[in-house]
Amino acid sequence: MRALASPASLKGVLSAREAARLLADGFARAGVEAEPAPIADGGEGTAEVLGAQVVRRVYVPDAFGRGREAPIWSLEDGTVVVESADAIPLDPARLDAGAASSRGFGELIAAVGECPRLLVCLGGTATMDAGAGLLDVLGELPAPTMVLYDTRATLLEAPSTFGPQKGASPEEIRELEHRFRGRPHAELEGGGAAGGIGATLASLGAELVPGAPYVLKAIGFRERAVRADLIVTGEGTVDRTTFEGKAPGEAVRVCRELGVRSVLFGGRVQDGIEAVALSGDPARARDDLEELALGLGLT
Repeated sequence: MRALASPASLKGVLSAREAARLLADGFARAGVEAEPAPIADGGEGTAEVLGAQVVRRVYVPDAFGRGREAPIWSLEDGTVVVESADAIPLDPARLDAGAASSRGFGELIAAVGECPRLLVCLGGTATMDAGAGLLDVLGELPAPTMVLYDTRATLLEAPSTFGPQKGASPEEIRELEHRFRGRPHAELEGGGAAGGIGATLASLGAELVPGAPYVLKAIGFRERAVRADLIVTGEGTVDRTTFEGKAPGEAVRVCRELGVRSVLFGGRVQDGIEAVALSGDPARARDDLEELALGLGLT
């Protein structure tokens, strides 16, 4: 059997690359050849999956004003890459959608300076401010810009879809929906990514592109999958949004199209979704992945 280990990151626990290596190690223990092929969709870890290298780091405020170092990446062709999750990441220890600001990500983009092309990766943020903080410090984009979004949600859909996981109360969600109605690009697919930053970047002239298909094409996922007997993919939480723009959902779709067996896993799995549920304990994530692959390899 030939396996392809193609997880996305497990937010705040393991990068996609680390998770892929652990799955490959588990398959190796079962005597199964496995190729690590980590995936991403614009969210956390996209730059690394695309093979970008860190060229410098910038000190910016996170979503709640706490200082942090955020990297600026570069691809071989000179394209500069920035990730929203590097600057204003979702922090489970502090969920407050009303207080979270995208200003730090605006500062990161502004620090890029002149470059031939800019690739902006959106996803995994604590924010729900529709880019208001970003616009406080960023009046224009520094270069022709492509935005990879990790969800097809529009700006109008973002509050109800992602507000709860970012700490928004039902009343705050209604207020956000009212505030976003009538905004530019309010119904643009991907506009709701990173709490509405997608729509704001579109208003500044950026091109919005679905992140998962872009990344999977860039890493040759389809060509690698067709040579495999089994593909294992997953992420920290598998729910309905997994199939609305996330990388694991796109990987499963491609596998079905190719007729290749796939297994989807999640640290947590929403009821009614066909996927392998791991322990859900971040401290056990490494063992969970190795044991998952070992079991699959022995069956």
